[in-house]
Amino acid sequence: MGLVLNILLLVVGFVALIKGADWFVDGSAALAKNFKVPGVIIGLTIVALGTSAPELAVSVSAAMKGSNAIALSNVVGSNLFNILSVLGVCAIIHAIPIDPKIMKRDFPICIIATIVAFIVIGWKAITGGHFFSTPMATENAGMIPRWFGIVLLVCFVGYIALLIVDAKKNPVENEEDYEAMPYWKCALLILIGIGCIVAGGQLVVENAKSIAKTFGMSETLIGLTIIAVGTSLPELVTSIVASKKGENGLAVGNVVGSSIFNLLFILGTSATIHPIAVNMESIFDLAIVIVACIVTYFMAFTKNISRFEGAILLLLYGADVAFAILR
Repeated sequence: MGLVLNILLLVVGFVALIKGADWFVDGSAALAKNFKVPGVIIGLTIVALGTSAPELAVSVSAAMKGSNAIALSNVVGSNLFNILSVLGVCAIIHAIPIDPKIMKRDFPICIIATIVAFIVIGWKAITGGHFFSTPMATENAGMIPRWFGIVLLVCFVGYIALLIVDAKKNPVENEEDYEAMPYWKCALLILIGIGCIVAGGQLVVENAKSIAKTFGMSETLIGLTIIAVGTSLPELVTSIVASKKGENGLAVGNVVGSSIFNLLFILGTSATIHPIAVNMESIFDLAIVIVACIVTYFMAFTKNISRFEGAILLLLYGADVAFAILR
């Protein structure tokens, strides 16, 4: 009976996360359009923040409760899901043209930030020569210190400032048939969305931990798979809808922007609240994220990601999940 209740509450938590993110995105995007912010910038900032809010709620809740493995593996798993699965699905639906600005600015930032995080977090394992010899379950294989969390947050602020400057240089006119949403309604949707996100995050962490213990799963595995996929559903739904509507800038910007938000803002906030001890599994998974980012970046050099390439990305994600389960 306890397991059934845990699963039910986990589903309720995911629904609250997704619906809350949906309301947050609607209110925030409408507010941005009122200020004539470009679609690509909306995708990279407001929509990315809204769809990353579930990851933020889960990782911060996990960090505060001392669930280090969930706090990091949720971010790592979500980035893998974004880059390989979300982009893969969108590309299969319709070949995705890549905005040149994303290729020149956002994709490189995502790759560099991931590499720096890997070096800092895995420094102990790398310099000690234990990267391939230390047992995967070793909890103290690495560390995300509070100072690095603060550095990530400072970089996040710098990234947002860069996007704001770009938005001011390139304002856009709203569509003629666009009807501005009242500011009070924007604020109401944003506040209700945040409330659902916070409550849903608490439910997901508590019940996911209980389910993991029942089945003998590690927190890293459940964070990398069940929680990561569940909290990334907003990115998947948002990008698919955007891709079908031809809003490719928003679709790709949402994925890349969410990945940057996850790494800089969510991981930064979690580590600033409480330093995070890291096991070898998470360090190894972070290395896989780097490979996934680089592979996708080179695919995008042709100025679009084809359906065939989308299928390859999905196969790579399936292989990674299978490896995580077998491991």
